[in-house]
Amino acid sequence: DDGSRNREAVKSVHVSFARNPRVNIILLPQNVGKRKAQIAAIRRSSGDLVLNVDSDTILAPDVIAKLVPKMQDPMVGAAMGQLTASNRSDTWLTRLIDMEYWLACNEERAAQAHFGAVMCCCGPCAMYRRSALLSLLDQYESQFFRGKPSDFGEDRHLTILMLKAGFRTEYVPGAIAATVVPDKLGPYLRQQLRWARGTFRDTLLGLRLLPSLDRYLTLDVVGQNLGPLLLALSVLTGLAELALTATVPWWTVLMIVSMTFIRCTVVAFRARQLRFLGFSLHTFINIFLLLPLKAYALCTLTNSEWLSR
Repeated sequence: DDGSRNREAVKSVHVSFARNPRVNIILLPQNVGKRKAQIAAIRRSSGDLVLNVDSDTILAPDVIAKLVPKMQDPMVGAAMGQLTASNRSDTWLTRLIDMEYWLACNEERAAQAHFGAVMCCCGPCAMYRRSALLSLLDQYESQFFRGKPSDFGEDRHLTILMLKAGFRTEYVPGAIAATVVPDKLGPYLRQQLRWARGTFRDTLLGLRLLPSLDRYLTLDVVGQNLGPLLLALSVLTGLAELALTATVPWWTVLMIVSMTFIRCTVVAFRARQLRFLGFSLHTFINIFLLLPLKAYALCTLTNSEWLSR
């Protein structure tokens, strides 16, 4: 318990587990945040492996059995499972986010794992080698950005520290973890703003790491950072053409529509699920909301508010 002020609300949970000899509840005296709570638990732990689970996440019964075999290799420092939205059917947004998670796991993370380096073992379900964690805790605890403690983006930062120390990171698609996702645009955009700031903060450290990794990962990381920039430039160019010449930028529109259709069709075929054709709706969110939000995140990197309290 990281010392949050709602301790009375979870008191019944503490009481119910207090009599279980396999559970050790650690109550921190004051609110110190997620990262320091993690560190306190890791330092009190004794097993060879540590499993990190977010408080809004439910694991499939075989998650540990699926993750442990990956950790048999002493060069693997961390392994993550596949994330799904536990509230997928609530709203149109949760359905889109669930598809977004599938793409992030089974395209991005799966491809990175093939080359030995998942660049972010996500917080909801990630297993770590405890001996590796202990050697990195001081660096993990003392992350600063422009003189201020960096309190979010902990999963990406810890993953990069693992890779920097020479360990591999893996992705296990069969280890399913269902997590609660935002069901309204406001909370979703605040979450994305926090994630964007964390990603930008760790980009420099990640770029320094790339020469020691497979060349595909350089292409992947550069593409992920340049892709949104090129898309934003295309949209701005199209809007400028519309404003200055009163003509619709058909080539820009056609290119974005074509790329969206191709991507969604390929994913629907790979996943054997027609619902992924509906992911094309996410393009509007990406262009008109997420791209401006990422630009704002880049301009406000020193802001460390959690934003989702």
